Amino acid sequence: METVSKFRIYLLTALVLGGFGLLVNRLHEFQIKRRYEFLNRVPGNQSVTIREPGIRGAITDRHGITLARNQRQYEVSFNLAEIQQAYLAEQRTKNKSSAEKTRAKNKDIVAIVNETTIAQLRKLNLARNYNASALRTHFITHGGLVPFRYRTDLSFEDFSKFAEHNLDLPGVYLAVRPKREYPLGSLASHILGYLKQWEKGDIEKTDDRKYTHYIGSEKGIAGIEASMDPILRGPEGVKTIVKNEKGRTIRMSDYTKPGTGATIRLTIDARKQLLLENALRHAGRAAGVIMDPNTGEILAMASVPDYDPNAFIPSISQERWKSYNDNRLLSPLTNRAISEYAPGSTMKLATAIAGALQGQASRSFSCDGYVSYGKHQIGCWIWNKSKGSHGQLTLPGAIQKSCNPYFNKLANSIGWRDMARGCAMVGFGKPTGVELPNEKPGILPGSDAWLNSHPGATMSAALTAMLSIGQGDSMATPLQIGAMTASIANGGTWLQPRIVKSAVSEEGKSLIADAPKPVRNLIKEGIKPEDLQLIRKGMWLAVNGSGGTAGKARISEEEIAAKTGTAQTVENGKKSNNSWVTSFAPFDQPRYVVCVLVQNAGSGGGVCGPLVNLIYKGLFADEKGQRLPIQTQTEFAGNTDRIENIDLPRNALAKIQNLKNNDSGFDDGETGDEAGTATNQSTNNTNPPTPTLTPEVDSEGTVIPRAVPVTEP
Repeated sequence: METVSKFRIYLLTALVLGGFGLLVNRLHEFQIKRRYEFLNRVPGNQSVTIREPGIRGAITDRHGITLARNQRQYEVSFNLAEIQQAYLAEQRTKNKSSAEKTRAKNKDIVAIVNETTIAQLRKLNLARNYNASALRTHFITHGGLVPFRYRTDLSFEDFSKFAEHNLDLPGVYLAVRPKREYPLGSLASHILGYLKQWEKGDIEKTDDRKYTHYIGSEKGIAGIEASMDPILRGPEGVKTIVKNEKGRTIRMSDYTKPGTGATIRLTIDARKQLLLENALRHAGRAAGVIMDPNTGEILAMASVPDYDPNAFIPSISQERWKSYNDNRLLSPLTNRAISEYAPGSTMKLATAIAGALQGQASRSFSCDGYVSYGKHQIGCWIWNKSKGSHGQLTLPGAIQKSCNPYFNKLANSIGWRDMARGCAMVGFGKPTGVELPNEKPGILPGSDAWLNSHPGATMSAALTAMLSIGQGDSMATPLQIGAMTASIANGGTWLQPRIVKSAVSEEGKSLIADAPKPVRNLIKEGIKPEDLQLIRKGMWLAVNGSGGTAGKARISEEEIAAKTGTAQTVENGKKSNNSWVTSFAPFDQPRYVVCVLVQNAGSGGGVCGPLVNLIYKGLFADEKGQRLPIQTQTEFAGNTDRIENIDLPRNALAKIQNLKNNDSGFDDGETGDEAGTATNQSTNNTNPPTPTLTPEVDSEGTVIPRAVPVTEP
């Protein structure tokens, strides 16, 4: 009996202690863990947790010249749920019927905003027109979690006035936020890219519950802003403020400041970038690349027409966005330097490399004016022009004179498989891997990718011949052509092109190492050094020898080696040309590779040659201390006009850099019309990523009457 009594005592004690423990746990949950949840359910003070975006890191050129930075932007946003709650709270304090209270509860959010917040702002002369439809949709979609951006155009005086009256404006938030700015305007716009404001889909599900008020991070959707977006974004900040039951701010109780993203240093030189862009503006649609052949660094990359990335901050007007997209031939948002075009005779350098890999660089072939493949005839430019021929040629002479039959025969002597393999070794048929989005891979007939996309097709002798001269299905980007040229200039190493030199975090940690990226050594793959020299010699003769096709690229300061190209294409149903010059200099110890493409042009020598001449003059003048300038660029609209030849004035360089120029540097030589059989050209007009468009003002959001034009009597 005594044992049973003791057991009952122990059991009762355990139940009491267990219940006490459970009570303590529940009190901890309600009073500590869920304190703010229950505080917000009863009248009184409330804590509001605000997510603030991190600050984007800066982007500079290789010398530290700022290309993208952040400026202060004063902005006003609405927490629409708080505005609604403040309105309903005010209605409850008035003696109204239940029907009136029901009508107030169901009142449209736009009507509430206009009746309360906008009405007060009008008295302060701070109201502005807005898109009421967008506000209504925003409220339905986001409620109070995401702020509605009302104004981003505040002056400091306006901001101060808002701050002075902020306590009387429930649901109205003021902020000083970083605003992206590109201080040099359109300079390097295709490299830098542009931004888009964050959207609902960017909010993590956990953040829905974590924050009362969510302000997302803008994101890069083009250029370096896109490819480096993850490290350009800074760590988020969190602010906690206390509000009373009427929605008015009492104090800030906690604040973790947002951090700053990494600083990106590009390989480009802003001065050389300005030189390249202004040289290309002598053409209507063009692209160019300047590379260091010894490191793979891109010193400048330009595409015209271009655009101003500042136009996208914080949003772009619908009218301006339409103007960027209306003319698909101009396509100013397209980076032509990494878009694909028929390469024409610049492909003969890749054919020469493929032949050298098979030990045939020292072979001679005859040019009788054309080569027949069944019923198909591929003519040499000299045959098409005057029914002439080049006779017996070696590899250097064939490059110098850009002879089609020579390369047709060389390609078919090694076979299409070795042709495709050799071209792939110098980067054709796949993206180079440069740190930019939307780089095109080009098209390499005979490659696995081409065979997979052409089921049942075979590489005939005619198709192999077309590949050898960059016609038919062949497509390449100016960057691919430049990277191949760099491998010839530096002695046989194909380097992956780089446009990001380094990236350093806010704490000073290196995120991207500054080092060349060698991919393949052509000498180790089987090319004899003396065979590579034959290719180099041919490029030298093209500029400096009698009858060379690139004579207009020659300058007196240094020896240049080059290869021209003129590819027949079809554009909007009409015959057109892609004209090219790819080059390196100085010949003995190359420091630069320059590749230029012009659309709808005459011969490569006659159109691109003078532009390459101008670019090299600027590069070597800069080396001698006649510094190239740095200045803000404005947009270049470009045109679709046909360009047969470019005859630059003697002061063309002086106009760019304000230097005295005593030497024209021109020597006409033979320009040569190397265009072969017409081919279809891809448009390269892929739809650009859509940015944030500025909502247009509607009737409900018109709070300031628009000016009425005054007509003279």
